[in-house]
Amino acid sequence: MHTLKRLEAPRAAKKPKALTIHEDTRTDNYYWLNERENEEVIQYLKSENDYKEKVMKPLKPFQEKLYQEIIARLKPDEESVPYKDNGYYYLSRYEKGKEHPIYSRKKESLETTEEVMLDENELAKPHNYYNIGGRSVSPDNRLLVFGEDTISRRIFTLRFKNLETGEMLKDAIPGTSGSAAWANDNKTIFYAAKDPTTLRTHKVFRHVLGTPVEEDVEVFHEDDPAFRAFVYKSKSRKYIIIGSYSTLSHEYRVLDADTPGGEFRVIHPREKELEYDIAHHHDKFYIRTNLDARNFRLMVTSEDATTKENWKELIPHREDVLLEDMDIFEEFLVLSERKNGITQLRVRQWKGPEHYINFGEEAYLAYVSINPDFDTDWLRIGYTSLTTPNTTYDYNMRSKELKMLKQQEVIGSFKPEDYHSERLYATARDGARIPISMVYRKGFRKDGNQPLLLYGYGSYGHSMEPYFSSVRLSLLDRGFAFAIAHVRGGEEMGRHWYEDGKLLKKKNTFTDFIDCAEYLLKNQYCSPEKLFAMGGSAGGLLMGAIVNLRPELWSGIVAAVPFVDVVTTMLDDTIPLTTGEYDEWGNPNEKKYYEYIKSYSPYDNVEAKDYPPMMVTTGLHDSQVQYWEPAKWVAKLRELKTDDNPLLLHTNMEAGHSGASGRYRRYEETAMEYAFLLSLAGLAEEKVPPGK
Repeated sequence: MHTLKRLEAPRAAKKPKALTIHEDTRTDNYYWLNERENEEVIQYLKSENDYKEKVMKPLKPFQEKLYQEIIARLKPDEESVPYKDNGYYYLSRYEKGKEHPIYSRKKESLETTEEVMLDENELAKPHNYYNIGGRSVSPDNRLLVFGEDTISRRIFTLRFKNLETGEMLKDAIPGTSGSAAWANDNKTIFYAAKDPTTLRTHKVFRHVLGTPVEEDVEVFHEDDPAFRAFVYKSKSRKYIIIGSYSTLSHEYRVLDADTPGGEFRVIHPREKELEYDIAHHHDKFYIRTNLDARNFRLMVTSEDATTKENWKELIPHREDVLLEDMDIFEEFLVLSERKNGITQLRVRQWKGPEHYINFGEEAYLAYVSINPDFDTDWLRIGYTSLTTPNTTYDYNMRSKELKMLKQQEVIGSFKPEDYHSERLYATARDGARIPISMVYRKGFRKDGNQPLLLYGYGSYGHSMEPYFSSVRLSLLDRGFAFAIAHVRGGEEMGRHWYEDGKLLKKKNTFTDFIDCAEYLLKNQYCSPEKLFAMGGSAGGLLMGAIVNLRPELWSGIVAAVPFVDVVTTMLDDTIPLTTGEYDEWGNPNEKKYYEYIKSYSPYDNVEAKDYPPMMVTTGLHDSQVQYWEPAKWVAKLRELKTDDNPLLLHTNMEAGHSGASGRYRRYEETAMEYAFLLSLAGLAEEKVPPGK
C-alpha cells in the first residue's frame, strides 16, 4: 500500500452569524459561504478541490483505469429504439467517441432516409455545459421547438427549427422549464416560465411564432409560492393542459387545442391534500386520485362535467396496491400498480377482459415507455432488474405476444448468469419490514469479510427501483455487493410508506437505513470494516443523518449533492424548492417543525467525535441543493471531527445538480467515487491517505 504524510486540509474562515427564531439562536460560522459571487468563496471551493486532488493523487492511475473500464462497456454507436408518432419514426443515437446524442426521424418507414433534427454535439461546441430539454414537433411535422440549458441551472431557452429547410428561427424564449406544447394551428405554443430567483415555474405564456417574446400573453399565473406550474398536450391531441402542483395538492385546467386564443377552464379547483391526474379519451376524462383513497383509485367523468361531484369510480382503492400511473389507448387502459414494492402492469380492454403482464422475476422494474400512438394494440414497455440490462419490448395487449426489440448491450465479458440478486427484509425497530434489493457476483461469500455498498434515498415518495447498471459492475467484479435500502419516505410499499417517512416522522428514514445496515451485519453480508453507504440529494441528507447518529457503523460514505443544511434552507423562501416543500419537511416558521428539523439536520448536529472517511460532491450551479450546503457541512466537520479519516469536497465548477453533461464525462466523477470506496475497502492499487 502507498502511504503519504498527512496533508493539511483547507480551513474556511469562521465568520459567526446569529440566526434567531422561536427564541432560539443558532450560530452559523460558515453562513458566508452562500455568497456565490464572492471571490473568497470561489477560492475556498478551489482550495478544497486542490486538496482533494492531492489526497487522491496516488489513486489517479486507478481512477483513470476505472473510468476507461466504465466507458468501455458502453456501445460506441448506441441507438434508441424508434417510436412512431404522427407518421414519423423518431430515434436518437450516439456516434463513436461523441459526448452528445443526435436526434433524428424517418418518414413512415424505417427504410426511408434519416432526417437529422438536432446534432447536440454541434450545438454544444461553444459551451462547457450543454443539455437539451423537451423536444416537441408541430402537428404538421414542419417545426421543432426544444429547450437549451448552457449553465446547468435547469433554466432553458426555447428555440425553434424549421425541419424542412434546416433553418433556426429567430424566435428564442429565455427563462423557461425547457418544454412547450403546440396548439393545432402549428404556430402557437404554450410554455412555463421560471422565476429567476426561486426557479419556480410560476407562469404559463402563449407565444405566436414570429411575434416578439415581449408580446407573449400570460395565460396563467401561479400565485401560491408552494405550487409549480407546467403545460403539456393531451395524448388525444384535443387539449392543451396546464397543471399546477404542490407536494400534496394538484389542479388542472384545459383548453381546446383548436382554439389557442380561448380561455382555460378548471377540471376541479385545488383542495388541500387532494391529488389528481387526468387523461383524456373520446368524451371523457379519466382521473387518478387520492380522494378518499390513500393508495389512489381511478375515476371517470364526462369532459363537460369535471368537478369531483361528477366523478364515478372505475378502479377502487386497495390497501395493498398503490395505483401509480395510467396510460390510455383507443381500445385499452394500462395501469401501473405497485404491490410489495414492485410495479406491475395491468392491461384492461375498454370492452373485454383484463390481465397482468407476467415477468417471472422476484425484484425488477417494469415501466410503460414512450407510447404516443393512440390507436394501436402494441404497448411499448421497458424492463430491467439488478442482473438484467435495460430491455425494450413491444407487447400486444390483445394477443399477449411479447416482442423483444432491444436489450442494452454491455461491451465486454458481462453475462447476467454470473450475478445473483436477492430480495431481503430487515425488521425496523418499530416492527416495520424494510425491503432490501441486493446484487453481487456469484461466489460472494456471506462470511462477513466481503465489502458492501448500501444505497438509499427515502424522500418525496420517490421509489428506488432495482435497476441494472453497467457502471456498477466495476464494484461487483471486485467483490462488492450492492444493496438498496427501500426506506420509508419512498413509496415502494404504498402511500403509507411515504407518509411514515416525512414531516414529523422523517427520522424513520434514517433509522430504517441504520436498521437495514444492522441486519446486513448480523447476517454476515459484510462487517463494520467493510460497510459503505452512498446517497445523493435528499439521499445525501440521509448520509448526513446516519453519520451523526451512528458514525462507527460505516467504513466510508459518499454524499452526492447532499441536502444537509435543512433548517436554514427551509427558512429561506428565496431558495429554489423551499416553499414548495413545506409539505415534505414541515415549515420551520412553525415552532414544532423548527425543533424537529433542527434535531436531525446534519449541519446543525455535527459534533466533536470521530467520523468515517467521507467524499462529498456538489456543483457550483446546482439549482436543487445549493453548493453552499455541502461546503458549509464539510467546513464544520473539519472544525469539529476528532479523527484522521479523509474528508474530501469535490465541487464541479461548471455543473449543477445532475453533474457534467456528456455521455462520457459524467462518469469521471463516478470513477472518482468508486476509486475512493475501493481504496477504503483495500481493493485498489493504492490507499487514500489520512487527513483532517
